Amino acid sequence: MASSDNAQTTVHLGLKLLDNYVFEIDFGDFGKIITDEPEPLGQGEGPNPSHLLAASIANCLAASLMFAVRKFKGDPGALSAQAELSMHRVNGRLRVEKTDVTLQLGNAYENLPHIDKVLAQFEEFCVVTQSVREGFEVNVEVRDLNGDIAKP
Repeated sequence: MASSDNAQTTVHLGLKLLDNYVFEIDFGDFGKIITDEPEPLGQGEGPNPSHLLAASIANCLAASLMFAVRKFKGDPGALSAQAELSMHRVNGRLRVEKTDVTLQLGNAYENLPHIDKVLAQFEEFCVVTQSVREGFEVNVEVRDLNGDIAKP
């Protein structure tokens, strides 16, 4: 659930331990999901927080790209994304080092009006990416239906 007040938004969710490292996250009207840590801590019965972070980044970027394409009256087609989150040890503790996201448009660049403007600004709409970039690198690649990579 989100509430809005003077341009501030607050997200509310509930989390409870079910067993060992298995948690249930309750998103209210949006349902519940189960998370778990991989072995040897947990049993890997669901995504862990790092998976959710990678999914949040990819989802936010995909939605931002779709918004920007549509803002210029384009059709993004069947938009999809892939994310790879990399971690390394800092002082013996795992930390997120970077996330690489590939966004795949379901339309060719030549069919998308003002695609240069879209590509120049869509990342700015992504709340999650802009927030986490304070802590680690997020690399974004956009491909069109033909597999062509956008050039900055």
